[in-house]
Amino acid sequence: MEMVPSEEKQLVPKEGIFWSCRQSIFEEMQKRFSQIESAAEELRVLCIVQDTTNAKTVNEKLTLNLPASTTVNKFYEDVAHKAGYVNGTFCLAWANAGDAAPLDQAGEMSLVLSGFEAGKKNFLQLTDKDGEQPQIASDESGTADSSGLDDSSQDRFIGPLPRDGTVGCSSDYSSPSYSYSSILNKSETGYVGLVNQAMTCYLNSLLQTLFMTPEFRNALYNWEFEESEEDPVTSIPYQLQRLFVLLQTSKKRAIETTDVTRSFGWDSSEAWQQHDVQELCRVMFDALEQKWKQTEQADLINQLYQGKLKDYVRCLECGYESWRIDTYLDIPLVIRPFGASQAFGSVEEALQAFIQPETLDGPNQYFCERCKKKCDARKGLRFLHFPYLLTLQLKRFDFDYTTMHRIKLNDRMTFPEELDMSPFIDVEDEKSPQTESCTDSGAENEGSCHSDQMSNDFSTDDGVDEGICLDNTSTAERVLKPKSSLTFELFSVMVHSGSAAGGHYYACIKSFSDSQWYSFNDQHVSKITQDDIRKTYGGSSGSRGYYSSAFASSTNAYMLMYRLKDPSRNAKFLEVEDFPEHIKRLVQREKESEEQEKRQREIERNTCKIKLFCMHPVKLMMMENKLEVHKDKTLREATEMAYKLMDLEGVVPLDCCRLVKYDEFHEYLERSYEGEEDMPMGLLLGGVKSSYMFDLLLEIRRPDQAFQPYKPGEVMVKVHVVDLKSESIAAPVSVRAYLNQTITEFKQLIAQATGLCAETMRVVLERCYNDLRLLYVPNKTLKAEGFFRSNKVFVESSDSTDHQVAFTDSVLWKLLDRHGNTIRLFVSLPEQSPGSLANRTGCPKASADSEDAFDGAKGSRKSVEAILEESTEKLKNLSLQQQQQQQQQQTSSTSDSQKSSEHSDFEHIESPAQELDAVSQPSQTENSTRVASDTDNQFPSEERSDSDVNNDRSTSSVDSDILSSSHSSDTLCNADSGPLPLANGLDSHSITSSRRSKAHEGKKETWDTAEEDSGTDSEYDENGKSKADAQYLYFKTEPYSQEDGSGEGQKSLLVHVDKRITLAAFKQNLEPFVGVPSTQFKVFRVYANNQEFESVRLNETLSSFSDDNKITIRLGRALKKGEYRVKVYQLLVNDPEPCKFLLDTVFAKGMTVRQSKEELLPQLKDQCKLDLSIDRFRLRKKTWKNPGTVFLDYHVYEEDINISSNWEVFLEVLEEPERMKSMSQLAVLTRRWCPAQMKLEAFREVVLESSSVEELKEKLSEMSGIPLENLEFAKGRGTFPCDISVLEIHQDLDWNPKVSTLNVWPLYICDDGAVIFYRDSTEDLMDLSEEERNELMKKESSRLLKTGHRVSYSPRKEKALKIYLDGGPTKDPGQD
Repeated sequence: MEMVPSEEKQLVPKEGIFWSCRQSIFEEMQKRFSQIESAAEELRVLCIVQDTTNAKTVNEKLTLNLPASTTVNKFYEDVAHKAGYVNGTFCLAWANAGDAAPLDQAGEMSLVLSGFEAGKKNFLQLTDKDGEQPQIASDESGTADSSGLDDSSQDRFIGPLPRDGTVGCSSDYSSPSYSYSSILNKSETGYVGLVNQAMTCYLNSLLQTLFMTPEFRNALYNWEFEESEEDPVTSIPYQLQRLFVLLQTSKKRAIETTDVTRSFGWDSSEAWQQHDVQELCRVMFDALEQKWKQTEQADLINQLYQGKLKDYVRCLECGYESWRIDTYLDIPLVIRPFGASQAFGSVEEALQAFIQPETLDGPNQYFCERCKKKCDARKGLRFLHFPYLLTLQLKRFDFDYTTMHRIKLNDRMTFPEELDMSPFIDVEDEKSPQTESCTDSGAENEGSCHSDQMSNDFSTDDGVDEGICLDNTSTAERVLKPKSSLTFELFSVMVHSGSAAGGHYYACIKSFSDSQWYSFNDQHVSKITQDDIRKTYGGSSGSRGYYSSAFASSTNAYMLMYRLKDPSRNAKFLEVEDFPEHIKRLVQREKESEEQEKRQREIERNTCKIKLFCMHPVKLMMMENKLEVHKDKTLREATEMAYKLMDLEGVVPLDCCRLVKYDEFHEYLERSYEGEEDMPMGLLLGGVKSSYMFDLLLEIRRPDQAFQPYKPGEVMVKVHVVDLKSESIAAPVSVRAYLNQTITEFKQLIAQATGLCAETMRVVLERCYNDLRLLYVPNKTLKAEGFFRSNKVFVESSDSTDHQVAFTDSVLWKLLDRHGNTIRLFVSLPEQSPGSLANRTGCPKASADSEDAFDGAKGSRKSVEAILEESTEKLKNLSLQQQQQQQQQQTSSTSDSQKSSEHSDFEHIESPAQELDAVSQPSQTENSTRVASDTDNQFPSEERSDSDVNNDRSTSSVDSDILSSSHSSDTLCNADSGPLPLANGLDSHSITSSRRSKAHEGKKETWDTAEEDSGTDSEYDENGKSKADAQYLYFKTEPYSQEDGSGEGQKSLLVHVDKRITLAAFKQNLEPFVGVPSTQFKVFRVYANNQEFESVRLNETLSSFSDDNKITIRLGRALKKGEYRVKVYQLLVNDPEPCKFLLDTVFAKGMTVRQSKEELLPQLKDQCKLDLSIDRFRLRKKTWKNPGTVFLDYHVYEEDINISSNWEVFLEVLEEPERMKSMSQLAVLTRRWCPAQMKLEAFREVVLESSSVEELKEKLSEMSGIPLENLEFAKGRGTFPCDISVLEIHQDLDWNPKVSTLNVWPLYICDDGAVIFYRDSTEDLMDLSEEERNELMKKESSRLLKTGHRVSYSPRKEKALKIYLDGGPTKDPGQD
């Protein structure tokens, strides 16, 4: 047995060492597979990092997709590598967390444990560290090249995620030699990028190509701009010249192109339009030619880019040839011939196909002028001259006639680095027979000419020989060059990545200086290799079959630029020292401008920008501004700057102001800076940062006061003193305490600040909006009780016995509970309503507070009494009218009486005075006496019992159930009145916007029950008792005058109310001020822009309201149980606008359609001036704008017809009595199409007894006179009236479907209101000329645009690419 040495230097059998190696290899492979499997199963974290520093000219957005187990410090390394920064010179912080602390760079926790969410986007910001911008890494640092990464980092994906169908590099460019992570700085590549304004990548690609063309760049530099002749802003050559100078001399990584596009006459919207780069090349060259007229560069474009070709037709019988000369700037090469299944494989194949002649034979024969008959001929193109700079456009965009959409051909097409064009030059001219007809597209040669004349004409062309000569040589010297002179060198490949709908352009350009290829991808410039150029061939490694394009890469070459290889003509770039004098001056100006910009950025980089707040002593409001101070400025200097910024000069002395550290969110004074007045702001604020986690407050003291020192670690407490006797809460007093203080020590501190007795003191902490906590444990610390930076406490110290009861049953708790839940509302009353603006409160326990408030209003008591006296007279008249109407209706049935009372929104309005007369004092007979005495006695007294409140409520003629709010919704309407001004001088300490709400323990407070029903909410329970009486909640009013434009104040109330009150109880409390029962007025909540929504959910509370919300009261009957508000629209089938709003009305559950029509008649006459009879109009279903089911008179709402809140219904006026008598009938709207006249007739209704197609055809034939066998019909599409262009209706609709009934596919006509078009099949379509068709198209487009219908579907309209030579476009007033 053969022995071999093992790793331990021992001899082992040879077979054993073999199996040992095999086993180790197997284990290693198993380990690798498990790692790959675990990596695939592991969650990943998508991180999007925005660079907010000024270290680079353009702030990048970095995207990293990392495993969830990645640690934070490893995350920092990956970001540093991707951004090109030195690790440790920047910070990372959450982008949406405001002032959150940056991530710990040394943290070993995984991303998930650090707050990152797997599977979601995590947004972060890359910020300066300690006020210093990040350091840009070099090659030596290991971050600029992928070789510096360790193995673990290379296993992870780092880089931008692919975007669907969009811009960006293809996956073909994921190699380490060409990826975003290998982008080099300008100092390494020597080139500057161009910033993409939005979708200007196509422009950037062309500009970089022109810049990298020595002949074009040098010629542009030699042109001198005359400022006296033209505005530099609109001069295209000058702006291109400036751009090229910046690209050659700037130290920036990328520069803007906005000045160039502005010279094109483009506005900002043009930046969002992507165009074809070849189209831009042509338009730009044309614009330059126009601008360079009468200059040395007038013929520059033609000399560099223009070639000539011959378009000929040659008779195959006699050899006669007719031809013309055309010029070209680029050669369009077909990728795949029309109808072919295989694409051309190379540029050479496509060029050969370009000049391949076609034979004209059969029906396509050519009429030969020499033979005087039609003969077979050969038609084709021949190249006569090639330009010095040859441009090839690969026609990758085509039109698919199967799908009728534009497509992109991604087939593979190779192109050589050196292209020999000699095989494609015309060599037949000298040996061809006589050419009898010759024309030149440039009007150089017209009439007949022979081959020798043709050659002479071309030989005398100015400065052009084979399109490649730039100097003026003699005729003798200009002879045909040998084929070797037609070798062209590739130097630019413009690449398109994406589809025909859109994508991204970038350029791969070879520098003629060092023959190195570079990728110019907007602001990114990087080195690439020849292999990367080959990747732009397109296609895949598979076959060149028909479907190969669908599976190929979408990143491929679109435009190629070659330069003739001729050492005697090939130019080199001008160096800076060789610049013309005017370019040297331009370079100096741009350098100074760049230096100034750099200095400004340096100042910005050293400027601290922080929020500044100040409570203005005159305006009495918190002012906010931004303080921008250099980091080297002292605190004293910054205080003076803040003093001037807040406009306090002349208001308070400067020495009465100081800057303190402040937390605006918590209203917390963090610390003051005693003795640090000469400290630099950069040190005080912790350096220059993009955002700070704190603010500054400019604190102001009175001259006789001293500033209180604020030490770090203290907490701020706002102390409100509560007075149980007056039931008032005082304004807060600020106290600073420490978290380790006990409650006893804290009480002593409060006692010193407020003067209260600490022994009897009760302290209540408001921890959050719904949490009151009594602090009663003496030795417990503030921290244990839940104190934070900023806190709010209520204190009370008295000898009352209130402290002996449970806290939730005490008067203190009830007062604080009321204080936290009371809101202030501005209520605008209707001008025509009788009512009172006197102070009124419904709180039985708030007599002292109410009396004080009322006494304060005695000064205006006389005017209030005058209003009351006027209101009394109105109430008297209303009550007398109501008594007479009730006597007349005593013989009527209850249902009739109720229906009559619901007839109008403003009929039978009951006054609260009458209710008091009938309910509270039935023995009183004179309404006028009762109203006067009741009003006079009621308002001076501020106390009212629960029975008084109950007696104010009307309980007659109202349904009893409380309905669910799920069947109700708010109604939007426009408010006529403007916004209400707020009351001045109102004490806001007792009324806050706090959202505290606490349920009473041990008490039943479910006074807001909700029972399901189909209508809206009711204000009353089953016993007829007002639900507001179930529990009393705070309600207090004050008069408030709102000035309108006439100088008269609108009647308004300032209402303080507990937001837990229901809308029903709130309305009942407002009854005496509105002057009518709550069932006879509506409440509208006023939102922004003066929009009003009606509040109809009576069993809901006012919890959604907040302080200073505005409410408008409008007269009108509120909904009761089973009632629905209905919007009525008139259906006008033959009007341009078939849907017209008429009025709002109310339908009730159980009402028949005929009853609702009877109620509508007087409303239509009064409000819409429509005098109709009940049998000459119908109601029908409305779905959006589509008419639906016809409602028959005997149909019952909720039984036969589903009805809901804010229901909409059509009213249709009939020209004849109703023909719809049964639900089995079907009413369709028909319209005849007349092809011979190109017009549609008016709608006519057809009532069918069944869904039979034969019956429909018979009815249409009878109505139109079209023979039954010639009648064709089609169903309309879209919403009513199913408008369609008369140019499309004849062929676009599905005419004469093969069905026997209407309720099957493809018609599905199962309901009334369907639109049917019909025609005579024997009627021919009108013949239209092109002008008539265009005119008709314009009319139809205008008509359909007004009705909201489009002529036909089309994607986003493409905007033509234009360069405006006069500075900008002139807008057509008729255009949108």
